[in-house]
Amino acid sequence: MNILPMEKKHISAVAVLEGECFSEPWSEDGLSAELTKAEARFFVCEEENSLAGYMGMHIILDECYIANVAVFEAFRRRGIGKALVSHCIKTAADEGCSFISLEVRVSNLAAISLYEGLGFVKVGERKNFYSRPSENGLIMTKNLR
Repeated sequence: MNILPMEKKHISAVAVLEGECFSEPWSEDGLSAELTKAEARFFVCEEENSLAGYMGMHIILDECYIANVAVFEAFRRRGIGKALVSHCIKTAADEGCSFISLEVRVSNLAAISLYEGLGFVKVGERKNFYSRPSENGLIMTKNLR
């Protein structure tokens, strides 16, 4: 598996992945815009010469926020999500971040377990953070210092 910075050539496949994984997926235009933002760090994971997953994060001052982590169903349970989040942690630490934070649906037990296994802890909950269906978002954070 290879984790690489997301480039324009990945946008259409990432948009398909967004549509598969999220009820309110980012558009190709929205994903393309991230490539121009200084605070954005987006990465793809390629396996078997195909895009298997991606993740995006934003670094503002010494804070890191994970926007999305997604893996195509055909590539799940191979450690790709863990590799992507681990890459995020390393990138954030290398760039001097003091913590990483994210939101996850309270029903997404697989993702919560992954994040806890990587040292994230539950620090709060956002009521009705998600829609389609409406659901609370669990706030999870990992301190890096």
